[in-house]
Amino acid sequence: MRKILITGVCGFVAQHLIRHLLQREPDSELFGVDVAPVCPWESLGVRYRRLDLIDKESLAAFLAELAPDWIIHLASVSSVSASWQKPVESFINNTNIFLNIVEALHRLGLKTRLLSVGSSEEYGNYPPEKMPLREEYELHPNNPYSVARVSQELLSRLYAHSYGLDIVITRSFNHIGPGQRDTFVVPSFVRQLVELSRHNGRGVLHVGNIEIIRDFLDVRDVADAYYRLLRTGRSGEIYNVCSGRGTRLRTVIDTIAGFLGVDVDIQVDPARVRPADNLVIIGDNSKLRAATGWEPRHTLEATLKEMIRSLDA
Repeated sequence: MRKILITGVCGFVAQHLIRHLLQREPDSELFGVDVAPVCPWESLGVRYRRLDLIDKESLAAFLAELAPDWIIHLASVSSVSASWQKPVESFINNTNIFLNIVEALHRLGLKTRLLSVGSSEEYGNYPPEKMPLREEYELHPNNPYSVARVSQELLSRLYAHSYGLDIVITRSFNHIGPGQRDTFVVPSFVRQLVELSRHNGRGVLHVGNIEIIRDFLDVRDVADAYYRLLRTGRSGEIYNVCSGRGTRLRTVIDTIAGFLGVDVDIQVDPARVRPADNLVIIGDNSKLRAATGWEPRHTLEATLKEMIRSLDA
């Protein structure tokens, strides 16, 4: 019976990953840690423990007791905008907690397979002609969040190559889906436009820079990619987790507005514009496909419709 530990288990991605694992690994035991007093996904069958991963002694004791076969490391402060506001907290929660995990695995001599989840933000601002972004590209992080993620990736490779830890690394692109907090851009658009549809179908949409292009992937396809990488990904290797398709934020707004039949006045809110932003991010997922046989199953349009329905429910 495989023991699987999910860090950051109370978050958005975890709920979809839990459901996927229960389908694909029904005989496994699922465990989760987070800093929240209670976890909303315990009802799904996860054994939850409140644990601050910054506390390296408590973390090491927990790992020694559990000895998990797999760890999926989702715990993070995943907002780029929040990292500009609180760069120290962002770095601690996206680098130091990961160092505590790999150091504990190393010191305890555990043979755990660890999925180190990184970000497409690590690439930095490449021009459109360099798209799609491939794993061999140089990294040019340009915000505090991405600097921390690069540091996590370097630690992953260091511990895999120097100490033989079994670590598979992702650079995960923007993922969306039902249940995502509206502090992120697409669910924010969905929430605002659904509200407009309930009030005469006309109004103002407050946005940041909507000319940027992003590679959006349904969170359930992300969960499937993570599972397949745990099964067949190579230790020390990096894999883009992405759709391979770029969409302008303005197009996302137009698509949602079209589904809802709303007439929107778009206004740029300076508070929503980041000090620096990557203009185009589109990934190459061919390495992931070749290694795992993964294929995305959800279109952007279908995902947006589900996000709308989840707010109407």
